[in-house]
Amino acid sequence: MERWLPLELASTVRHDGDGGVADDLVTVGGTTRWIQAQADLLAAHVPVAELVADEDVRLRVIELRQAVRALFARAVSPAPPSPADARRLMPADRALTHLNTVAAREPVAPQLDWPAEGVPGPRLLSAESDPYVRLLAALARSAIDFLGGPQREQLRSCTAPRCVRYFVKSHGRQEWCKPSCGNRARAARHYSRRRTAAEGG
Repeated sequence: MERWLPLELASTVRHDGDGGVADDLVTVGGTTRWIQAQADLLAAHVPVAELVADEDVRLRVIELRQAVRALFARAVSPAPPSPADARRLMPADRALTHLNTVAAREPVAPQLDWPAEGVPGPRLLSAESDPYVRLLAALARSAIDFLGGPQREQLRSCTAPRCVRYFVKSHGRQEWCKPSCGNRARAARHYSRRRTAAEGG
């Protein structure tokens, strides 16, 4: 299944399994674990294995997540945003400015990479020495690419009870981020129909 960095970042806010919301970035250790779990998606941008978050990095990643989730809410509109932050979204204009500012903090130059036995391709060469600036800029640029690309049209907020995730719709009738959410939504509808029938009868 395809993974996108901005979706991975947004999904650090998730249903905790007990009717509440969990935040994978609530601690410095959790933030470090999340960064390292994205090694495959970040390998071309920053040496993830060397990164250990501190409180400043944690707060900067959270602020970027707030911007991404606000722009995801704008992208899925007029459908409702995730209930996790529906009442406390960063204003869209501020989110856009923040995302673009973070992306611009890393000076990069496009380079053509053309192996002797391969296909030529572009890569970005960074002039930034601070790996944490590079990390945040990579996260911001991935969100810019995502929201500026075709995936934005398929972005949805999961409507299953208690779910707070965003997902990319992969087929025509998909309503939920994963099968367990679909099961929970169908069970809730069934319970609601039975209750309505019992009250009406």
